Amino acid sequence: MKKSIVVFCLGMLAVFILSLTLRFWELERFNTLVFDEVYYAKFANNYLTKTPFFNAHPPLSQYIIAIGIAIGTHLPFGKTAVNSMAGSLLSPWDYRWLNALTGSFIPLVVGALAYQLVRRRTFAFLAAFFIACDGLFLVESRYALNNIYLVLFGLLGQLFILKAGESEGKKRWLWLLLSGISFGASAAIKWNGLWFLFGTYLILICAWAVRLIQGNRGDEEQMREVNSPLLPPESPVQKLTELNFIEVILSLAAIPILVYSICWIPHLLLNPTPNFWQMQTEILTYHQRIKSGPNVHPYCSAWYSWPLMLRPIVYFYKSASNNAQTDPVLPPLPSGATEAIFDVHAIGNPFLWWFSTLALLLVIGVLVHRILVWVQTRREASVDAIEQQPILFPPTGEMWLALYLIVNWAANLLPWVKVTRCVFLYHYMGCSVFATLALAWWVDRWLHSPQTRLRGMGVTIIFLIVGAFIFWMPIYLGLPLSQIEWKIRMWLPSWA
Repeated sequence: MKKSIVVFCLGMLAVFILSLTLRFWELERFNTLVFDEVYYAKFANNYLTKTPFFNAHPPLSQYIIAIGIAIGTHLPFGKTAVNSMAGSLLSPWDYRWLNALTGSFIPLVVGALAYQLVRRRTFAFLAAFFIACDGLFLVESRYALNNIYLVLFGLLGQLFILKAGESEGKKRWLWLLLSGISFGASAAIKWNGLWFLFGTYLILICAWAVRLIQGNRGDEEQMREVNSPLLPPESPVQKLTELNFIEVILSLAAIPILVYSICWIPHLLLNPTPNFWQMQTEILTYHQRIKSGPNVHPYCSAWYSWPLMLRPIVYFYKSASNNAQTDPVLPPLPSGATEAIFDVHAIGNPFLWWFSTLALLLVIGVLVHRILVWVQTRREASVDAIEQQPILFPPTGEMWLALYLIVNWAANLLPWVKVTRCVFLYHYMGCSVFATLALAWWVDRWLHSPQTRLRGMGVTIIFLIVGAFIFWMPIYLGLPLSQIEWKIRMWLPSWA
């Protein structure tokens, strides 16, 4: 095994260990239900106690949390505190540990997706490392919430469909099956899990459009036969056009619908009314009835504010004093402290999010420029010249990456434009993955640039992201802070 591969594997292992450690560290430190745990932990326990209830979301995430509770109650550790807020006497560890474990794998999945797209180990490592340094993914993983599962299944669906495009025979059918299952599972967490499937449809349409522009690949195949240096290696995105109609319908329609439907069976056995179709209507009308604005929820945020992270969410906030009665929900105050604030903010890494948004804008600019250059070249070239040497559509491997990131980012964001109900920053988590991939792509390019200025820029961005992650760590993990320490982390008035 080459040294570079060993270093890459060790680096990814270090990212996983970092993610695992931060997610499991004092997982039970708040002995209560935090934010939407009041729904998901309770609903999960209801399945175990066979207590009928109404659920405003598809049920898969609650099944997973219920499995965690069933296993967690038999584990010999994580029992430093217990409460009955979920309907049974449970430790916070019981209903949180499986989320923590699952969330630890998301950086690896993002790294695998990055490598699948470009086959650059540095890019894959940076993508995984940046996601591991994101505060919102860390916070969502430490509590019994459902967004971690939505993102994980959605990304796995896209990873598997890309691998299917490069495979043949039984291996292709395996990847197609896994992709369909993953997309169906993402939708069975929340309906907005469908945005990953929507993005896949859009990128497949783009790949076919490019193929048609290139003369149904006749020019490309001819040039490839003579090993033309003008033709870059095929991108995995480009190879999606290798899938035939039946394979696309099965993996991107039939299997996801089947999986989504099957996921409702345990819920309907416990709650036979309303039935399956009535439940879909109930979910739709329930969310349509929810209005927006600070009167509905203090942390509602408009979709266009998400890329700049203007309005994060306070998941938990309590102040404590050594003069007050001991609060069983809170851990003890630090030695020598007279008062402290315990705050869990569902907020991303500010520098990571802001740089990622800028990186995505730069990617859009580069792609648009390349397309304009291609159009201009086609206009200026004579018909005879084009026939002798075809001017192929501009996407190289990196341009296919740019197209993939832009399309999937837009597919996960733009559907929210028409949503009138109260929405939150965590709805941007799927988009943030593609923005982070865009940043990792730029930093990877800069680190390998011959220009010292660009290499310095790449290194500076990495250090700023790591520094920000450490600086805001106390409000990711709910560490005790003094009033001044808390205030210096609230950079914008809308963050408090």
